[in-house]
Amino acid sequence: MGDNWLIELDAVSKSYGKKLALDALSLRVNEREIYALLGPNGAGKTTTVKLIVGLLRPSSGRVSVCGFDPGSDYLAARAVLSYIPDEPYLYEKLTGREFLQFVARIFRLPPKQADDDIAQLIEQFDAREFIDDLTQNYSHGMKQRVVIAAALLHRPKVMVIDEPLVGLDPRSGKLFKDILQQKAAEGVSIIMSTHNLSLAEEMAHRVGVLNQGRLIAEGSVDSLLSGASARGNLEEVFLQLTSESPQPSGR
Repeated sequence: MGDNWLIELDAVSKSYGKKLALDALSLRVNEREIYALLGPNGAGKTTTVKLIVGLLRPSSGRVSVCGFDPGSDYLAARAVLSYIPDEPYLYEKLTGREFLQFVARIFRLPPKQADDDIAQLIEQFDAREFIDDLTQNYSHGMKQRVVIAAALLHRPKVMVIDEPLVGLDPRSGKLFKDILQQKAAEGVSIIMSTHNLSLAEEMAHRVGVLNQGRLIAEGSVDSLLSGASARGNLEEVFLQLTSESPQPSGR
């Protein structure tokens, strides 16, 4: 894997008033890489995600997505990234199909390509039975499937995901994991914030552990396991690392 960093944070700090949520955080995610961002509640994961997608601006430091600053070059950055939040939001008076068509128009996708890709995604996510119902009647899992499909429509170079498997049944979860691995193989850079340590252990090429707004450990799962006195799995290493640090003050 060559060094082609599609996501870069250089000495990024973020404060909310007097509260320091991120403290000089530096990390990079390569193309073809799945990077799992771990940390206890309040460690700074959500702040990091929002900085990458341009929902927040850093108090200091630099954020780059495919060479664009998502804070000042929001439209350019948004064109190359997709964001899947842990809580899916849809326009309740649209059907799932209408929502996907709306997203396709936002990204100015050619109509034929959009129709073909929407049809393929509906099949992939087994959404035929509900895709033409109003989204106000969807379950959480149905909404999540449509949001994921929408995030894939414009073929992003970067995917930012907050809790990838929330609300998905085992079959949909397995499908989504397969899609993420396929996208990474195609050159997409993926960063996912998660509490699901087994998911990180299964899928991530590298893992970063945040605590108190600082990156306290980073590397492949194997390197973290070999470098820690804990034996067994990533959960034991994570608990050891975060118990050695003070309680976090970030969010």
